[in-house]
Amino acid sequence: MTTQRPQIPAMPPGSGAPAPVSGLPPHLPPDPPAGGDHEPPLAGRTATPQAQTRRSRPSLQRVLRRTHLRLAVSAVVLAAVALSLVAWLALRAYAENNLLLIGRSLAYTAEAAVVFGDRVAAQEAIALIANEEDIFQVRVLDARNAQFALWRRRDGSALARVERMVADVALPGAVTLPIRHDGKVVGYIEVQGEGHQFFVFLLSGVSGILACLLVTFAVSNVLAKRMHRDIVKPLRALAEVAHAVRRERAFHQRVAATPLAELKELGDDFNALLDEFEGWQNHLRAQNATLAHQANHDPLTGLPNRAYFESRLAQALADARELGTHVALLYLDNDRFKEINDQLGHDAGDAVLVAVAERLRQPLREGDLVARLGGDEFAVMLPGVRQTSNAVRLAQSVLVGMEKPIVLPNGSEIVTTMSIGVALYPTHAEDANALLRAADAAMYQAKRVGVGTWHVAESPKR
Repeated sequence: MTTQRPQIPAMPPGSGAPAPVSGLPPHLPPDPPAGGDHEPPLAGRTATPQAQTRRSRPSLQRVLRRTHLRLAVSAVVLAAVALSLVAWLALRAYAENNLLLIGRSLAYTAEAAVVFGDRVAAQEAIALIANEEDIFQVRVLDARNAQFALWRRRDGSALARVERMVADVALPGAVTLPIRHDGKVVGYIEVQGEGHQFFVFLLSGVSGILACLLVTFAVSNVLAKRMHRDIVKPLRALAEVAHAVRRERAFHQRVAATPLAELKELGDDFNALLDEFEGWQNHLRAQNATLAHQANHDPLTGLPNRAYFESRLAQALADARELGTHVALLYLDNDRFKEINDQLGHDAGDAVLVAVAERLRQPLREGDLVARLGGDEFAVMLPGVRQTSNAVRLAQSVLVGMEKPIVLPNGSEIVTTMSIGVALYPTHAEDANALLRAADAAMYQAKRVGVGTWHVAESPKR
């Protein structure tokens, strides 16, 4: 069995909210002292190219001639704080989700080592994944909560220690997941994040915010003391978008265009920052979906794995119990797989498994489910069947499909057969585990009769 290591995408660097760009042209004198309403005469002023460009749009300086300084600063700080808070909340939530997905992958990888008590194999298995991820420590515990294996990233520089301190405060703590084998908890795995990517993002965001505030305070001395009503509406719209993003994670919202040159520039930068967050969010969702698929599917055949199949089977039985319907289960085992694997090599064995998986998919209906349980064992779930004969017909169809030769990687061909056990809920069992056992026992009964046969489970004695 091979385990595909999930790749977790790196987090994008943040940036602070942009500062309004505004100021008095060098040829204009400063505003008169408080208490005087006299405007300086316009005679003798020379229009600069920058002033001529701004005449195409009303300048922010003209509209905010009487704007109070604190209102302008408050608007910028509100946008910066809102975006920073949104970024932190989103990163915290997605970091925890990533740890859970990585933990599931590690638990699946370390399952065999824990079952067989192989500490070295467990250490190597978790190291293969943890070395490439933003993880600080992974602990494997046995069923008695005693430490079974431990992987910890080597201590780095002083900066790495600072990153750990920041991550301990800002990011969620370690996550603990059970390690299950055949439905039983055989141990636990504890995963603790490193926080390097979050620290880089935090430094970028704080630097951007500080730079934005410094620029804002530098140009704020030239702003007017009162705000004209024409500027209130655009700033309020920006604040509402930031508020919606912070509370509802509505990254799709954008600030509407405004005729004011400076506010248009601010809105464009604000929207560009939201574009980055939205793209990062969509990318992370796609990666999470990939990790979830890897945790629930066999990497060789692409079929669902045992854990996913058992959960779907339990749900199907619950639905059937409520609706009064039946669920059929086929338990399949390749009759020659060990011989093929030993004599022709693992590549040939893998090719046989892939071909068998593809042939099992073909005769299924929509809503049926086929999975690889492990090794050369497969299972097919048929919800909504009316009687055992429907499942038997499918078993016969599968056996006929196996008569076609399988082409191996070296160009040769081989024919293999399957032994199939058939069980029906609720005729042969009333829960998922019992139904699997009944179908498994029927499969071994079919092997005793002869290869390439099927057998229906015996009805339990009442």
